Amino acid sequence: MTKYEIMFIVKATIDKEEIQKTSDNMKKIIEDGKGKVLEFKELGEKKFAYPIKKELNGYYFVMQVEADKETESEFNRKASIDENVLRHLVIRKDEE
Repeated sequence: MTKYEIMFIVKATIDKEEIQKTSDNMKKIIEDGKGKVLEFKELGEKKFAYPIKKELNGYYFVMQVEADKETESEFNRKASIDENVLRHLVIRKDEE
C-alpha cells in the first residue's frame, strides 16, 4: 500500500447536504477499493484567485490515505466525472 495525500475542491454554490454527500462519496471510493483513510480534513470555503468552471468559491477537503495504484486510479476517474468536484490533486507521499 502506498500513502497518498488527496486534495479536492467541491462547488460552494450547492447546498451543505450535497457538499457533505460529495465528500463522503470521495472518501467511500478509497474505502471501497480496500484503502484506508488515515486523516480527513475539511478546510472550508475559500475564494479562488481566478474562476474555475465559472465558480468563484470552492469548498476544500484534504485527506491522507493508504491505497494501491488501482484505487488511486479509480479515485482520479470518479473525481473527474463528478460534476460537483471542481479540481482534485493526488500526491504520492515518499516513505520516511
